[in-house]
Amino acid sequence: QAQVVESGGGLAQPGGSLRLSCAAPGRIFSGSAISWYRQPPGKQRELVASISSGGTTTYVDSVKGRFTISRDNAKNTVYLQMNSLTPDDTAVYYCRARKGVVFGLDLDYWGQGTQVTVSS
Repeated sequence: QAQVVESGGGLAQPGGSLRLSCAAPGRIFSGSAISWYRQPPGKQRELVASISSGGTTTYVDSVKGRFTISRDNAKNTVYLQMNSLTPDDTAVYYCRARKGVVFGLDLDYWGQGTQVTVSS
């Protein structure tokens, strides 16, 4: 059974937009830093954006100004709004929830990924 679930992937035109969602149970979502990774075909996985449990965000340089990560704690959901998409954004996008519970124990959950394809 899936504990972290991505949705919102699909096909977009260059210059278009998509919004990805990452949902998790409260016991996983609460207190977790949530990150979006992506893996283009034939390339290594890279960190795209992260949001801490307190709402602090970080982005890889290539998406700054185009992507926005946000979280809705009431819905246990994190979003990745992707604007001005280019073919270089084509990848499988993965959501990761991670938090330290006690010293020496780190909970780490990955979603199964959602395909984003940017093409005309």
